[in-house]
Amino acid sequence: MIVIASSNGSIGMDAAWQILAAGGSALDAVEAATRLVEDNPADHSVGYGGYPNLLGQVELDASIMDGTSLRAGTVGALRGYRYAISVARRVMDELPHVMLVGEGAARFAAELGMAAEDLLTPEAAETWRAGIEGRDMIDWAGIPELVSALLKRSAGLTSDPEHVTGTVNFIAQDNAGRIASAVSTSGWAWKYPGRLGDSPIIGAGNYADDRFGAAACTGWGEAAIRASTARSVVLYLKCGRTLAEAAHEAFDDLRPIMRGTNNAMNLVAIDRAGNHVSLTTADDERTYVFRRDGMANYDELPRTLVAME
Repeated sequence: MIVIASSNGSIGMDAAWQILAAGGSALDAVEAATRLVEDNPADHSVGYGGYPNLLGQVELDASIMDGTSLRAGTVGALRGYRYAISVARRVMDELPHVMLVGEGAARFAAELGMAAEDLLTPEAAETWRAGIEGRDMIDWAGIPELVSALLKRSAGLTSDPEHVTGTVNFIAQDNAGRIASAVSTSGWAWKYPGRLGDSPIIGAGNYADDRFGAAACTGWGEAAIRASTARSVVLYLKCGRTLAEAAHEAFDDLRPIMRGTNNAMNLVAIDRAGNHVSLTTADDERTYVFRRDGMANYDELPRTLVAME
């Protein structure tokens, strides 16, 4: 058994391990762990307390994938419900679809009996106001030039990963060899309303297949979408690469997109043998967490730096 996560997933590691140790499924483990991160108001990249879009609205994206059946469920631009990962799980389990977005995702959450709430915390709201330089909150729908000006400002903030990007990733393999992966995020701070990153897109920010392994991404979602980064790792594994080789080849595919930008890409991945790896393009000593059989607790390790120049 193994659980691997982005560093902000550390608060969910014990919950995931308890499920696996009791004979539970990898799918249940990654969902339960992700919910704890979505509950954390101190984490402004996920769930309750996530940084809002240009209009001050918290929009959540999430995906979950079952590596045994290749079933997946995702939600995008979900407003008013903190447990985006559980809405995604129910999309996978109960609907003939893979993705719901916007009003449809919120309607489905309500039909499931989930509690609607305001996800914007005072701390996140304060950061949002500072980011838009105190502009008056008037009818932006009628003033496209104001929105345009603020969008340009948000684009200029891409070198600030603390405010702009951030996501939580979990990948688990249970004692039956089943692999599952989960990703949840509130996306870019000050993003244009309705923007979707890679997190809710199967193949871009999330992919799992019991036969080969799984991968999940954080960082500049637009790049992972364009390069199908998570799926690429698994495909390179299928082609016979080692896990390290597969992850580095997927990052090589990002070079034409990432080169010359200040944006970062991060990856966690495992193979079917339970090996794990984590890469980053950022040089600020980023880490990830993992736990496997024989360990009394999770451990935190540095990600391997991959230069894009």
